[in-house]
Amino acid sequence: MHDIHVTIIGAGLGGLALARVLHVHGVPSTVYEAESSPAERAQGGLLDIHDYNGQLAIEAAGLTEEFEKIVLPGRQALRVLGTDGTVLLDKADDGTGGRPEVHRGELRRILLESLPAGTVRWGRKVTGTRSLGGGRHEVAFADGTTVTTRLLVGADGAWSRVRPLLSDAVPAYSGTSSVETYLYGAGTRHPAAAAAVGGGSMIVPGDGRELFAHREEGDTLHVYALLTRAQEWFEAVDFTDPAAARQRIAEEYADWAPALAALVAEGDSAPVLRPHFELPGDHRWERVPGVTLLGDAAHLQPPNGEGANLALLDGAELGRAIAGHPAELESALTAYERAMFVRSAEVAAAVPFGPEDLEGFAAQLGAA
Repeated sequence: MHDIHVTIIGAGLGGLALARVLHVHGVPSTVYEAESSPAERAQGGLLDIHDYNGQLAIEAAGLTEEFEKIVLPGRQALRVLGTDGTVLLDKADDGTGGRPEVHRGELRRILLESLPAGTVRWGRKVTGTRSLGGGRHEVAFADGTTVTTRLLVGADGAWSRVRPLLSDAVPAYSGTSSVETYLYGAGTRHPAAAAAVGGGSMIVPGDGRELFAHREEGDTLHVYALLTRAQEWFEAVDFTDPAAARQRIAEEYADWAPALAALVAEGDSAPVLRPHFELPGDHRWERVPGVTLLGDAAHLQPPNGEGANLALLDGAELGRAIAGHPAELESALTAYERAMFVRSAEVAAAVPFGPEDLEGFAAQLGAA
């Protein structure tokens, strides 16, 4: 493999998919991750892994069997409701939807377990990167150490430390934020809310106010209240006081059906604010020898159901490009970037559908 060794910054799904596909093809890599261990941070809720991108990456990684073991049965069921609680779409999970649901943490686990011991170096926070010329780059860490590499991949998310080597783009606030909470023992403690969500996912599209909910293991509901508001509006909400923050967010849904409003008002966990940032939909850069990006580092977008899937496919496609053309790496990276630019731009250009266009909305979600 012409002495290729790939340096990957970030042990998210995209970076791990890249490391795994490289390993499958006999190419060594090292992944540097700021978190101190896989258990340092909760990995979020459910992900629907699509048969046209995310599952292709899982297949390229040789992990289809392991993936099938972590799929949550029945969770492809989908409901779309009106703000008055009217059921606009109710699709049962018949096993043919092509978007099985898994826990992000479980998906990350099987990727980590598929890598040779020592591939991921934990507790290595990157503070900066610089070009040394000739396609070589230096990565500096918070502990004062550095590494030098001839092939650097930024899989380090929205605030990537690798991106400045390629682009001056900085993420901007998208205009929306979500507030996340959980309802536990929903069937007995929050029966109306549980009945509204059903057995899988629920979506309530609106004008500047939306609700999303997943039924996770057992009787837990994971709820996302998405609001189109300025950052200053959220700054006025005291999220250090969970009860007050929950009440303030719930006020935005007070005129919705009681069962829907309860998803916010009756939250059992402290509400967590998640502002949505984005890069330009046409974010591009000129080829710089020895470095590239994947996932949110390359094409950060507000939540749209595609982010994790795109990151997985980026990692798999980049891994195959590197392994397939070891003597022509720059040409391989150029081809990878061109294809990645196209698929990410297509997703960024998709306009969310509202309740007035239910057929298109359902088709976008794979529910038609």
